[in-house]
Amino acid sequence: MLSELFMDFSWVLKGFAKLREAKLKHQDPKLTQEAQLRWLLGKAKDTEFGKEHNFSLIKSVSEYQSRVPLRVYEDFWNTYWKNSFPRVVNKTWPGLIPGYSWTSGTTSGKRKYIPYTEDLSRSYNKAGRDLLFFHVLNRPQSKVFGGKSFMLGGTTTLTKESEGVYIGEVSGFSARNLPWWAKPFFFPPKELSDIQDWIKRADAISQAIKGQDIRIIGGMPSWLLIFLERFSGEQEGLIHRLFPNLELFVHGGVKFDPYKKQYEKLLAGSKAEFREIYPASEAFMAVADRGYGEGLRLCLDANIFYEFVPVEELGSDNPKRFWIDNIETDVNYAIVLSTCGGVWSYILGDTVRFIDKERVLITGRTSYALSAFGEHLINEELEKGISTAADSIDRNVTDFTVAPEVSAKPGALGFHRYYVELDRETTQYEKFRDTLDKTLKDLNDDYLDHRAENCGVFEPEVVFLKRHAFLEWMKSRGKLGDQHKVARVLSKDLAQDLAHFIKANGFEVFKVESLKY
Repeated sequence: MLSELFMDFSWVLKGFAKLREAKLKHQDPKLTQEAQLRWLLGKAKDTEFGKEHNFSLIKSVSEYQSRVPLRVYEDFWNTYWKNSFPRVVNKTWPGLIPGYSWTSGTTSGKRKYIPYTEDLSRSYNKAGRDLLFFHVLNRPQSKVFGGKSFMLGGTTTLTKESEGVYIGEVSGFSARNLPWWAKPFFFPPKELSDIQDWIKRADAISQAIKGQDIRIIGGMPSWLLIFLERFSGEQEGLIHRLFPNLELFVHGGVKFDPYKKQYEKLLAGSKAEFREIYPASEAFMAVADRGYGEGLRLCLDANIFYEFVPVEELGSDNPKRFWIDNIETDVNYAIVLSTCGGVWSYILGDTVRFIDKERVLITGRTSYALSAFGEHLINEELEKGISTAADSIDRNVTDFTVAPEVSAKPGALGFHRYYVELDRETTQYEKFRDTLDKTLKDLNDDYLDHRAENCGVFEPEVVFLKRHAFLEWMKSRGKLGDQHKVARVLSKDLAQDLAHFIKANGFEVFKVESLKY
């Protein structure tokens, strides 16, 4: 009887999806974003931030951009939040901020506290509905509510920091604020999702999930691979054997290309579709509404105002700021947010490239540009290089990172040291390195010029690691779970920490050395 009700509810979902589809077809991106900005300004005009920047007088996007400079997290924390934290009242958003989702900071490793408001919760839920809507619109025969949805996120435990104020991972706030109609379809139960230790939580969930009728599964690809290893047996077709009715595989958080072949193998026999999402602690920004690789549709009507700054402009005194009305395709932009969480012209740290007025491809992080020697490699190129190199030796990469090695000798060349973890060992290590180097030359003229006759940077060095080396390193730093990512480009301190950890624990399998200096 219950399953019949779920099946009926799938048809209700399809009805709402059709309404949403009709609305989006007639949505004007420019007018929609102007309306979002007006709503945000009106809501926050009496806050300390709103008064300082004369929100009540702003009548246009250009006026807003002239009055509100670009800021990063530290600017908001030091100026508006820190002194009264955790009871921050009427500073950058009206009233008391009821929650803070913490993030470790992928590059710096320093913990950040991002405001999580009731308005932001509604914005998250709206994006979550779009995820379901786009799925059923692409699969009219869907019975997605015939079973449950499993998202491998962080712990859902929230810590009471003060009366009416809680701190936790964004997954905890999302679970707590699920709409009533979604709760019966959610897995795992609270007693499992509340387990704080990631390994213990993954082990407990892997036992409880057996026999569950899972229709949606999702999470960060690297952590999902580690979770799925808890199920014994042949990996090919594993997900289909575990979840024969699976319809949707949701991924986000990191570039999927290096993992795609592994998941195609794991999903062999399944009819599940890949669908990418773009959530962050600051906002849930976009959902794929088409096929894999065809871009993610920005949530333009979710109380978020987007700006875009060409990456090369970020360091200038007066960077050019674009918005949805005047963006250009095929430009690498840093994404800038003003949200109902109380951040304003906030440089998120992610980079995107537009394929049309409403859809973007995520290209990486502003801090992930590898340019110690003027080579200007971006994350998108690094991911492509690693994926192509892995394909060339018929292996899959489970994780990787890279650090520039700068010579201490004046005028001497340096090189890039990659740390790569493969799903299986190989004998073709040098072919991997050479393919990586060639692919980056093909993708990036600056890198090609710097590699020409070793004129600027030597050939890369690749250190191949044992399975779970990155897992153990992250564990040693207290950074397990979906809230944490292995930075694609390491700072000097993190590079030294990783190198020491690998040496101390014997995690190196093979090293293809650079010529060095």
